[in-house]
Amino acid sequence: MPFSNFAGMIAAIPAVLIAITFHEYAHGKMASIFGDPTPESQGRLTLNPMAHLDPIGTLLLFLAGFGWAKPVQVNPFYFRGDRKKIMMLVSLAGPMMNLVLACLSAVGLRLLGLFSPGMGTFTIYLHIFLKLLLFYNVVLAIFNLIPVPPLDGSKILGGLLPEKYSEVLYSLEQYGPLILLLLIFTGVIDLFLGSAVQKVINFLTFISGVGFI
Repeated sequence: MPFSNFAGMIAAIPAVLIAITFHEYAHGKMASIFGDPTPESQGRLTLNPMAHLDPIGTLLLFLAGFGWAKPVQVNPFYFRGDRKKIMMLVSLAGPMMNLVLACLSAVGLRLLGLFSPGMGTFTIYLHIFLKLLLFYNVVLAIFNLIPVPPLDGSKILGGLLPEKYSEVLYSLEQYGPLILLLLIFTGVIDLFLGSAVQKVINFLTFISGVGFI
């Protein structure tokens, strides 16, 4: 979502920080729930954005509309239960947190329209912030669900596939970043992401009633 004015640029910063921070916190918290002390020991069970930012991924999120944070490290050997399934849940936690925040943003836009119909300076800023918060959370959720290592989608798919197929997927992790960069620079990711993100945003704004204000 491009922003063409100063208010948009100022609103984008907290929107991006919130989306990234809650995404990574959700990964760490889910791993912690299943017995892994690694995220807490590395200071990742916090809502302090500085613990989660990846410089390149954050910059791309501003400039290109998609990006990533510093991955939360987990150790599946600590998991209490089926490690494969728990790893899938840990990976799913980040995108699901972003979708929850996106839903709340859409509801916030609806409430803003109902109770603050005027367009004062603060209302304008809050409207822009909520739209960007909705946008960036949907982008992070959809982008991370792409089943290419090291994105969350690859681990989610690995948890769903039979063992022999998931092992093949995991073996591709060393090539994952190169494959991902190739998909980004050839525009394949952008084609998929733009359509999927817009569909999700349209759905969320429709069910929240934003389209009618």
